[in-house]
Amino acid sequence: MANILIIDDSPTDVRVFTTLLERAGYHVDSVGNAEEGIERVRAKKPDLVIMDVIMPGMNGFQATRTLTRDPATSNVPIVMITTKSMETDRVWGLRQGARAFITKPVNERDLLACINDLLPNAA
Repeated sequence: MANILIIDDSPTDVRVFTTLLERAGYHVDSVGNAEEGIERVRAKKPDLVIMDVIMPGMNGFQATRTLTRDPATSNVPIVMITTKSMETDRVWGLRQGARAFITKPVNERDLLACINDLLPNAA
Protein backbone atom coordinates (compact mmCIF):
# COMPACT_ATOMS: atom_id res chain seq x y z
CA MET A 1 0.00 0.00 0.00
CA ALA A 2 1.52 3.33 -1.08
CA ASN A 3 1.78 6.24 1.33
CA ILE A 4 0.51 9.60 0.10
CA LEU A 5 1.05 12.89 1.93
CA ILE A 6 -1.43 15.71 1.35
CA ILE A 7 -0.08 19.22 1.94
CA ASP A 8 -3.12 21.51 1.93
CA ASP A 9 -4.48 24.16 4.29
CA SER A 10 -8.13 23.41 3.46
CA PRO A 11 -9.65 20.87 5.88
CA THR A 12 -12.47 20.27 3.38
CA ASP A 13 -10.09 19.43 0.53
CA VAL A 14 -7.98 17.25 2.81
CA ARG A 15 -11.08 15.31 3.87
CA VAL A 16 -12.27 14.87 0.27
CA PHE A 17 -8.86 13.74 -1.01
CA THR A 18 -8.28 11.46 2.00
CA THR A 19 -11.63 9.71 1.50
CA LEU A 20 -11.03 9.26 -2.22
CA LEU A 21 -7.47 7.97 -1.81
CA GLU A 22 -8.20 5.64 1.11
CA ARG A 23 -11.11 4.17 -0.84
CA ALA A 24 -8.64 3.50 -3.67
CA GLY A 25 -6.35 1.61 -1.30
CA TYR A 26 -3.75 4.24 -0.37
CA HIS A 27 -2.53 5.13 3.11
CA VAL A 28 -2.96 8.90 3.58
CA ASP A 29 -1.32 11.42 5.90
CA SER A 30 -1.80 15.20 5.81
CA VAL A 31 -0.37 18.48 7.03
CA GLY A 32 -1.81 21.99 6.80
CA ASN A 33 1.14 24.05 5.60
CA ALA A 34 4.15 23.84 3.32
CA GLU A 35 6.82 24.16 5.99
CA GLU A 36 5.43 21.24 7.98
CA GLY A 37 4.96 19.34 4.74
CA ILE A 38 8.63 19.66 3.82
CA GLU A 39 9.64 18.36 7.24
CA ARG A 40 7.17 15.45 6.98
CA VAL A 41 8.45 14.47 3.54
CA ARG A 42 12.02 14.52 4.83
CA ALA A 43 11.11 12.45 7.88
CA LYS A 44 8.63 9.94 6.41
CA LYS A 45 9.57 9.72 2.69
CA PRO A 46 6.03 9.20 1.33
CA ASP A 47 5.58 7.53 -2.03
CA LEU A 48 3.81 10.62 -3.44
CA VAL A 49 2.83 14.14 -2.35
CA ILE A 50 -0.34 16.02 -3.23
CA MET A 51 0.54 19.71 -2.96
CA ASP A 52 -1.83 22.68 -2.80
CA VAL A 53 -0.43 25.91 -4.23
CA ILE A 54 -2.16 28.69 -2.29
CA MET A 55 -1.27 28.37 1.40
CA PRO A 56 -0.30 30.86 4.09
CA GLY A 57 3.44 31.33 4.52
CA MET A 58 5.38 29.31 1.98
CA ASN A 59 3.31 28.47 -1.10
CA GLY A 60 3.18 25.18 -2.95
CA PHE A 61 5.47 26.35 -5.75
CA GLN A 62 8.19 27.18 -3.21
CA ALA A 63 7.69 23.93 -1.31
CA THR A 64 7.80 21.87 -4.51
CA ARG A 65 11.01 23.56 -5.57
CA THR A 66 12.54 22.93 -2.12
CA LEU A 67 11.63 19.24 -2.19
CA THR A 68 12.63 18.52 -5.77
CA ARG A 69 16.00 20.24 -5.42
CA ASP A 70 16.90 18.36 -2.23
CA PRO A 71 18.68 15.07 -3.10
CA ALA A 72 17.04 13.41 -0.08
CA THR A 73 13.50 14.11 -1.37
CA SER A 74 13.89 14.72 -5.10
CA ASN A 75 12.63 11.24 -6.01
CA VAL A 76 9.22 11.76 -4.32
CA PRO A 77 6.71 12.64 -7.06
CA ILE A 78 4.60 15.74 -6.43
CA VAL A 79 1.14 16.31 -7.87
CA MET A 80 0.08 19.94 -7.58
CA ILE A 81 -3.67 20.42 -7.12
CA THR A 82 -4.91 24.00 -7.15
CA THR A 83 -7.56 26.49 -8.17
CA LYS A 84 -4.89 28.34 -10.18
CA SER A 85 -5.90 27.45 -13.72
CA MET A 86 -3.73 29.67 -15.92
CA GLU A 87 -1.38 27.90 -18.32
CA THR A 88 1.50 29.91 -16.84
CA ASP A 89 0.70 28.43 -13.40
CA ARG A 90 0.80 24.90 -14.81
CA VAL A 91 4.08 25.54 -16.61
CA TRP A 92 5.58 27.17 -13.51
CA GLY A 93 4.50 24.26 -11.30
CA LEU A 94 6.07 21.73 -13.64
CA ARG A 95 9.25 23.84 -13.85
CA GLN A 96 9.47 23.70 -10.04
CA GLY A 97 9.56 19.91 -10.31
CA ALA A 98 5.94 18.81 -10.01
CA ARG A 99 5.22 15.67 -12.01
CA ALA A 100 1.59 16.67 -12.62
CA PHE A 101 -0.61 19.76 -12.27
CA ILE A 102 -4.36 19.35 -11.74
CA THR A 103 -6.90 22.14 -11.31
CA LYS A 104 -9.78 22.08 -8.85
CA PRO A 105 -12.44 20.85 -8.88
CA VAL A 106 -10.67 17.55 -9.26
CA ASN A 107 -12.14 14.73 -11.28
CA GLU A 108 -11.73 11.56 -9.19
CA ARG A 109 -10.89 9.33 -12.16
CA ASP A 110 -8.32 11.80 -13.49
CA LEU A 111 -6.59 12.09 -10.11
CA LEU A 112 -6.44 8.32 -9.59
CA ALA A 113 -5.19 7.79 -13.15
CA CYS A 114 -2.46 10.38 -12.56
CA ILE A 115 -1.40 8.72 -9.29
CA ASN A 116 -1.49 5.26 -10.87
CA ASP A 117 0.75 6.52 -13.69
CA LEU A 118 3.25 7.88 -11.16
CA LEU A 119 3.01 4.90 -8.80
CA PRO A 120 2.29 1.78 -10.84
CA ASN A 121 1.64 -1.27 -8.65
CA ALA A 122 1.54 0.86 -5.50
CA ALA A 123 -2.10 0.75 -4.40
